[in-house]
Amino acid sequence: MGGRKFFALMICAALLSLPGFSQETRPDALRSYRIGRDLEARDRLQDARPYYDEAIRICLEEIDRNAVNMDSYTVLTWALQRQNRYAEVIEWGQRGLRVNTNDFRIIETMGEASFYLNQYAQSLRYMQRYVDGNPQGERISVAFFFIGEIYRLQQKYRHADIAYTTAVRLEPGLALWWYRLGTVRESAGEYPNAVEAYERALLLNPNYREASEGLVRSRR
Repeated sequence: MGGRKFFALMICAALLSLPGFSQETRPDALRSYRIGRDLEARDRLQDARPYYDEAIRICLEEIDRNAVNMDSYTVLTWALQRQNRYAEVIEWGQRGLRVNTNDFRIIETMGEASFYLNQYAQSLRYMQRYVDGNPQGERISVAFFFIGEIYRLQQKYRHADIAYTTAVRLEPGLALWWYRLGTVRESAGEYPNAVEAYERALLLNPNYREASEGLVRSRR
């Protein structure tokens, strides 16, 4: 009987160690973050905030227990980013990169945070590091879009054209991206190409007033 009891206890211990199997629901930062993100996507930002706060709390506790858990740093920076806490994204991202200098999830998030802090040179360095080191990354199209945004603000329109063109080739379904491509082509005097970009933006969003105005200008 003692042997059977020991064997049963070992089975229980093994099961409890499996992800998603416990006597109580374990806190899951990524799950909380995703719920918040999905609510925000449905314009329910106020409902999303508690989930982002929960994700942040869990990640901080995880880092306190295990300071080399890169998943915790990653989800933490994502949740902070969603709440526009960009300086904290940089702070915790830098801590995470001291553990793993090549965690491209954090590198890309820090590029976005730097952009929103108007630190364009730093943002460009992070984004270029991301696209150079992780060309098949999940956020590669977004990284090229931000590179385009930086060059547009610096009035380097041909550089911006290359970056935006790459972004829309990778992810062609976003009207804003085609509109931005149209604006830099128009600014560079590439009017036929600007017309093409504005038309693509309007195909995706026929009510896009700015794209319509850009199309009229570029056709003159």
